[in-house]
Amino acid sequence: MKKISRRSFLTVCGAAAAAAALTACGGSASSASTAASASATASSAAGQAAGTLSGNVATGGSTSMKNVIAALTEGFAEVEPGVTVSYDPTGSGAGITGATDKTLDIGLSSRALKDDEKSAVDGTVVALDGIAIIVNKDSKVADLTVEQLKKMFTGEITNWKDVGGDDGDIVLVGREAGSGTRDGFESIVDVKDSCKYAQELTATGAVISAVEANPLAIGYASLSAVGDTVAMVTVEGVECSEDTVKDGSYKIQRPFVFVTNKSAALSEQAQAFVDFATSKDAADLIRTAGAVPVNE
Repeated sequence: MKKISRRSFLTVCGAAAAAAALTACGGSASSASTAASASATASSAAGQAAGTLSGNVATGGSTSMKNVIAALTEGFAEVEPGVTVSYDPTGSGAGITGATDKTLDIGLSSRALKDDEKSAVDGTVVALDGIAIIVNKDSKVADLTVEQLKKMFTGEITNWKDVGGDDGDIVLVGREAGSGTRDGFESIVDVKDSCKYAQELTATGAVISAVEANPLAIGYASLSAVGDTVAMVTVEGVECSEDTVKDGSYKIQRPFVFVTNKSAALSEQAQAFVDFATSKDAADLIRTAGAVPVNE
């Protein structure tokens, strides 16, 4: 059963109340006509609340936002089943360009807009991507700086004793090329395409399992996926949590942004999708997709 928005609910209730009042006040032909009109208005409002939009919403850009967009699209389909949301994973730059030249209704970016981009487009943060740094539970290392992570993953620091751990070679575990989590970590730590991985794995669960099995391993994973089989190190004294990602104190994070053109109004269905994605109703969908919701 479709949910009715508060506004539509009040419209329906108001119309129904008006009809009842008019009918009670004498039952004249005029009152009956007004009551019928109010009833029709109520029915129309209820029908729209159930979801009567149609058409396509073209989105594209960030590959890292794939899971979030998939979750939001699935949830939106329950509200507006007549609307199709398409997604073209072409990268954040292409998403911003698509919104700028109006070939996309909504561009998707996993980075904040640059100053020179803001003249043509607006950015709305729909979620945050918190990336946890994980080590084996037997590791003595509890905190690392971003600079230490950079040196470790590029091979400049190769032994755990150099960052406060036991003597032993650091084993770097990461995701495969093309992974959104890998792209996020490497971009934030500034180690893009220069990591010296011992293992490149195709799933978050595999990274966690590899770190769990090796006391010399270190890796990264989306916050929502990390359980109690590994340890999360703090980064410059700040733990990775929903709260620290939201307040910006945890540094290994980035925004997931909806990008829209400033000079062109969104279609009704595109605006409805933006409204849904930024509503409290979408928070659990975003969390399930591995990101941190910003509206709840």
